[in-house]
Amino acid sequence: MAEFDLSEMEERWRRFWDEEGVYRYDPSRGRNETFVVDTPPPTVSGSLHIGHVCSFTHTDLMVRYRRMRGDNIFYPMGWDDNGLPTERRVQNVFNVRCDPSLPYEAGLEVAFGREGEIIAVSRRNFIELCDQVVSEDEKKFKDLFRRVGLSVDWEQTYATIDERSRYVSQLSFLHLLEKKEVELRNAPTMWDVGFQSAVAQAEVEDRDRDGLFYRIRFGVEEDGKDLRSDESFVIATTRPELLPACIAVTAHPQDERYRHLIGRTARTPLFHAPVPIIADEGADPTKGTGILMICTFGDQADVEWWRELNVPAREVISRDGRILPAPWGDAQWQSQDPEDAARNHDEIAGLTIAQAQRAVVRMLESTGDLEGEPERVRRPVKFFEKGERPLEFVVSRQWFVPVMDKKDKLLEQGRRIEWHPELFRKRYEDWVEGLNQDWCISRQRYFGVPIPVWYAIDETGAVNYDKLIVPEKADLPVDPSAETPSGYTPEQRGRPGGFTGDPDIFDTWATSALTPLIASGWPDDLARHEALYPNDLRPQAHDIIRTWAFVTITRSFLEDGSIPWKHAAISGFVLDPHRKKMSKSKGNVTLPTEPLDQFGADATRYWAASSRLGVDTAVDNNVFKEGKRLVTKIRNAARLVRGYEGDGGEATHPLDNALRARLAVAIAAADAEWESWDHAGALDVIETWFWSDFCDNYLELSKNRAYAGDPSALGTLRTGLDIVLRLFAPFLPFITDEVWNTPREAPSSIHNQPWPRPPELLGAQDNGSFDAAVEVLTQVRRAKSQAKVSIRFPVDRLEIEAQQETLELLEPVMDDVSSTLAAESFELRATSDGSVTTQITLGRAPSGK
Repeated sequence: MAEFDLSEMEERWRRFWDEEGVYRYDPSRGRNETFVVDTPPPTVSGSLHIGHVCSFTHTDLMVRYRRMRGDNIFYPMGWDDNGLPTERRVQNVFNVRCDPSLPYEAGLEVAFGREGEIIAVSRRNFIELCDQVVSEDEKKFKDLFRRVGLSVDWEQTYATIDERSRYVSQLSFLHLLEKKEVELRNAPTMWDVGFQSAVAQAEVEDRDRDGLFYRIRFGVEEDGKDLRSDESFVIATTRPELLPACIAVTAHPQDERYRHLIGRTARTPLFHAPVPIIADEGADPTKGTGILMICTFGDQADVEWWRELNVPAREVISRDGRILPAPWGDAQWQSQDPEDAARNHDEIAGLTIAQAQRAVVRMLESTGDLEGEPERVRRPVKFFEKGERPLEFVVSRQWFVPVMDKKDKLLEQGRRIEWHPELFRKRYEDWVEGLNQDWCISRQRYFGVPIPVWYAIDETGAVNYDKLIVPEKADLPVDPSAETPSGYTPEQRGRPGGFTGDPDIFDTWATSALTPLIASGWPDDLARHEALYPNDLRPQAHDIIRTWAFVTITRSFLEDGSIPWKHAAISGFVLDPHRKKMSKSKGNVTLPTEPLDQFGADATRYWAASSRLGVDTAVDNNVFKEGKRLVTKIRNAARLVRGYEGDGGEATHPLDNALRARLAVAIAAADAEWESWDHAGALDVIETWFWSDFCDNYLELSKNRAYAGDPSALGTLRTGLDIVLRLFAPFLPFITDEVWNTPREAPSSIHNQPWPRPPELLGAQDNGSFDAAVEVLTQVRRAKSQAKVSIRFPVDRLEIEAQQETLELLEPVMDDVSSTLAAESFELRATSDGSVTTQITLGRAPSGK
């Protein structure tokens, strides 16, 4: 028999599903009949990984189940193709950088993979290159998802940078602006000096880094001018380069070492700046020396202290991560020795942060203000999740969505959603409760949704950031950096009395937060929107609860007080075979195409389906092999069942009735697992019935009657196969459609068939004969195995001892049992013992064996 061509079969069914519109959404059906998925739009910036295959399969399992339950399915696909990852990829593959000051060059062609000198291109040209890259990536992503068998309606697609997404994103922003739920602030913001952009708290991660604790001696002023010769203290810090930015010193009010200093004035070394010594319970007496600098700005705590002190900031770190010059002696830069402070500052101005740190340490050593040797320390350092350099706090003008005053309401919104598993609701709540800053939604990048605002320029040529110029809804989407607002001419851009466009774009999460609205037709097609919103399901990974889940819940709440979806299904991570995190540098990454090529789509889906929501799973070839073995067994079982001739009929035999009754129980148990969002549990129930009850036992027990054309056996075999194929269909869509349609002249997808219901097996009863027969089979098979003979080896005599009630169950099915075991004769003997025991006398090996 020729080997079955999985790839040909899979491609044939993908083509059929597309041509027949098997997975197409039906807009004529109402909201109560429709199951709506807020599909995660994968980031289009390179390649998909095996984790995508796993998590997207989890979603598809539930979608296929709901479709067969009769739901109208809205299962779109989006592409998250804006933001920093795409920009970085474009910079690398084309060897270009964006310079917004350059004019657009029509017809500019840049070779993919171009080498040589980096060339600068206009913003519009850069965006065209981004479009070129993401278009190719989207095709590859779609091909992979189709290969996995996702039942997406490919007519319902969007990209987070397409015209509709830009329109929805900008309109939603204008709604927030009208409600005063978004604010423009010139304030300290977390800043990635590599990407040259602000980042939000949700995009920040801690990475352990080695550092040094330097002990720096501060003086204490006697009368506002002179230093006391007998009084000083030591501060331990890992950031000596921030010494010129020091605006205060703080210690815990109950720290006996420093209580006598509270309320007095310290003086910084090198820069001779008088700074207040204040008490604050936020100071940790066990950290360093227990007394610390407040600088503008080292971390979020510095920001909060600075706001409480209400003093001017001394900004020393520029947006490119270098030390800014400082006018020592001015009101904002007071010093008791401004000339020496200026000389010392000149030594570090223009240096990188690392260079400045070394320079400050050298100067402190030369003045004797550095105490002892630095102490090695390993501590967490905050990074942008996609960045390579530590974050800094830089004063910049950014747009913020205030969330700090809405924590309680956002917690309540989260409780209105059903989380699967439930424990991840706590993850969401922990994030909301731990927020320490408002949501910064603006980014200083190029490829993204532009912030739809212009600013008026007064007659002196100064930009008036309080005088906003906003577009009309009909004009959206707009690009303020390239388009002119109503009432102005292009010549007025940048001129006194004219305007300037906001140069920034939205954070990618600010647009991704709107995926339920982007797909629903909001706000222009309200009939469609009301038929699709709120969504039923948001599937996503647990690591982006703090980002995607949080921002989507926030934007829906701010828009109209709604929740965006009823259920959130959270996937775990995929690990390597040794349960280690995958990393290209470690060489342990599994490409999605590897299992697909080796084992096929159904086996790959089987591996994904074997893992539960919220639980990390490992790449395991043994599970892929089990999946392929199951695919083969389904084909072979179907071939056997369909090879029998004759008409099926009602179940009249005890084994047939029992098999049907046990299948009804399996259907109910699988339904219960599905309804509790446990696809792995449902798969286990179905597999157990298929392998144990159906294949290992019933196919053998019914074989003689089936060959003889017994209507009861034939009807049960065909009913069992029909139902189990439908039960397996969400997990193994290709092989189930193949087997389902093998005897049919006109193909009809199994995925449009109804989900099995126990009433299909109404009246079937399991009186115990099946278990009794299986117990005899198990014991005799074990005995033959121990005798090292085949299962079909002849048995001259089979003796069975059991209680009378068990023998009465066995007697009507002994012909099936005997034929299965190749037993020539049998004897049933009653005993008071509750167990079943068997004894066999082996016959002679068949001739020629």
